[in-house]
Amino acid sequence: MEFQQFVGFLTFLTVFTIGFWLMIFLLTFVIPYWVIGYLREESKLKREAKKAKK
Repeated sequence: MEFQQFVGFLTFLTVFTIGFWLMIFLLTFVIPYWVIGYLREESKLKREAKKAKK
């Protein structure tokens, strides 16, 4: 294996690893945070609309 091939392989592994951990982070923290925030906001708006209707 030549040096350029080795550097290319290390670059590929670095990019793949960064992408893998970014995907794990997004799926376990960011997306659930957005979904929970959306649901809370919708329930708050529905409660306010119900109070305004009365």
